[in-house]
Amino acid sequence: MKLTPKLICLLLTTTTLVSVKSVLIFAEPVEGFGPVVKEMDGGLLPEEINGTIYTIEQQNGFRVKKPKNSVASEVRNYLKSYPNCPKDTCTCSSPNHLDKKMKIIHGMCFDCVIDMEHQLRIEGKYEEYEQKKIRDNAEAWIKKAAQDVVMLKKAYTESQQYVTNSDGLMETWAAQMSPEEFEEKVEKQFEEFKKEFLSKLNNEENNETN
Repeated sequence: MKLTPKLICLLLTTTTLVSVKSVLIFAEPVEGFGPVVKEMDGGLLPEEINGTIYTIEQQNGFRVKKPKNSVASEVRNYLKSYPNCPKDTCTCSSPNHLDKKMKIIHGMCFDCVIDMEHQLRIEGKYEEYEQKKIRDNAEAWIKKAAQDVVMLKKAYTESQQYVTNSDGLMETWAAQMSPEEFEEKVEKQFEEFKKEFLSKLNNEENNETN
């Protein structure tokens, strides 16, 4: 694009940035014509507002303003990423529900998990990996169950207040059992179940190993 004085004046006076192949930015002033206009590839127009530098991306008929090197933007990009996927082979560009599920468990997309497990089978390490997954899932389930027991204890051993009508009238429900009763009837049984469950899991692992 050839820069003429007429084009420079037009750019300085208009409030709309026309969509062109190369975006124009302003640099050092030129006597008689104001700032110099120069071309910049990539479609980004840096702009400083109150000390913060923004990049402005020209879209079809509108512009999008984004803070340059924004911490919040970096965090959002990280949360959307799959950090454990091999960067040289991963082709996950449009994640589906399977990719999102595997991300929670492995930090990888579904295809990369399949490739990783296939490689473990080739190396003869898959059974060890599978046993670790089973134990991790079992321990996570026990941990969640323990949290549920704590919530039940609060619900059963403490009086509760509820709003009963639109006037805000409160109704108090008495506790269904004392803390001692809950410990005897629920907590002890849960601890026995937990001990037996983990013991059975350990025995199964030992049998698999032998």
